Amino acid sequence: MKNFILFLSFCSLLFTNHTFSQSSFEVTKYGSGEPILLLPGFTSTSEVYKTLIEDLSKNHEIHAFTFAGFGDVAPIPTPWLKTIKEDIETYVIKNKLKNPVIIGHSMGGTLGLWLTSENANFKKLILIDALPAMGALMLPNYNSDAIAYENPYNELLLKMDTSEFKNMAIQMAIGMSTNPEDQELITKDFMKADRKTYVYGYTDLLKLDLRQKLSNIDIPVYILAADLPYGKETAEKNYKNQYENLKSYELIFAKNSKHFIMYDQPEWLKDEINIALSIDE
Repeated sequence: MKNFILFLSFCSLLFTNHTFSQSSFEVTKYGSGEPILLLPGFTSTSEVYKTLIEDLSKNHEIHAFTFAGFGDVAPIPTPWLKTIKEDIETYVIKNKLKNPVIIGHSMGGTLGLWLTSENANFKKLILIDALPAMGALMLPNYNSDAIAYENPYNELLLKMDTSEFKNMAIQMAIGMSTNPEDQELITKDFMKADRKTYVYGYTDLLKLDLRQKLSNIDIPVYILAADLPYGKETAEKNYKNQYENLKSYELIFAKNSKHFIMYDQPEWLKDEINIALSIDE
């Protein structure tokens, strides 16, 4: 009986997910095999990848991140995004991850571009509706240097009460997913985010312009993009403009999907990611 209990204890260790905490993020590991870093978008947690983790962890070692200020991870001082990027580099070295694949949604994909444009120790980059310069898409006459952390809009966001902020979050979520239930999940992540991280972290993201650095990337890049709300023609034009300096990439569109493709087209996304992972280049 004692040996049987010891055996069960050993089995539980084999199948327990291990969580690693660093000041700027928390990482949970699943499965074994080729390493994959799963980087979520702004305000999202690793839960956004739940369905993908279940599938990919069968044959890969998954490192699923949640960044500081989001979910249950405590906020950190500024600079926020740069600290996360540098800590990911340190995490890869400390954990002796050999040529990991990066899968990143939205801001997580932008982080992936930043990492791979400065470091050759990654195997492949799979982007889910992500751009190298989000600010350039959103702001007219975009100049990253002209964006200030202290500005009237940021001040307004910081002063919003919970009800006002939630109304804004709901409207943003409606624009990011087609399914009301998934819109609720997105809204909950917005509401749980540390307010200062939301405000100044997003400013970090708007100020980041990686378009010129794309020429440094030599690994395979797969971009899985949404065709809504603007339609494939407009979206394709925006992507080609932003990725003009990337030597080579594959751009594939999910039909009838908004920004959160993992919610709107989960099976399509899973299939396309597995295809990208299986290509040996």
